[in-house]
Amino acid sequence: MTSARIARDPTKTCRIVIVDDHAIMRDGLTALLDNEPDLQVVGSAGDGKAAVAAVTREKPELVVIDLSMPRTDGAQAIRIIKRKFAAVRIVVLTFHKEDAHIHAALQAGADGYVLKDDGRGELLSAVRNVAAGKSYLSPEICDRVVSGYLRGGTNETPAWELLNPREREVLKLIAEGYKNREIAEYLSLSVKTIEKHRTNLMRKLDLHSVSEVTTYAIANGLLAQ
Repeated sequence: MTSARIARDPTKTCRIVIVDDHAIMRDGLTALLDNEPDLQVVGSAGDGKAAVAAVTREKPELVVIDLSMPRTDGAQAIRIIKRKFAAVRIVVLTFHKEDAHIHAALQAGADGYVLKDDGRGELLSAVRNVAAGKSYLSPEICDRVVSGYLRGGTNETPAWELLNPREREVLKLIAEGYKNREIAEYLSLSVKTIEKHRTNLMRKLDLHSVSEVTTYAIANGLLAQ
């Protein structure tokens, strides 16, 4: 999915790239943020791979990104962006409030986490705090993180977190209906390597068919909605 480019306004101090697979959400966020005197959306993208390209081209100060997207997901995109552009700040904006998604995003390098159910003011607070170098969690997410800490966490690692980034990417592509050869071409890897990743991820998750992979991905909110 290609990314969109927008002319820059030199009077605005924080340039932002929006990443969401829904065009109406990208348009709405652009309108909201561009209406602020200090914020400007300079690019947008509809999937994780296009997001990395947009950040590479536009060099924004901040990225607002969803987690569930086709092909390269949000957590993987965050990891790549942070590796290439450590100074870029990242706010996750998503419907996902499950611990596995929160942990995956924060471990990938997200600086803020806001729910799409939160209001306009919450998002603007997150954007401005994160742009200023602070971390920001919306109240509900903060409560979940603190509760987990007070409970001492869990001794059992969620199955999804047992997968490495490439295995997660392959799982999503399998669940979206791509064949091994198509996945290999998309990721610029050999079919044999894809088959190895496929075998490993299915073993780790105790899955035995493509239908089980798809069911697992849907049940855990790993596919774009």
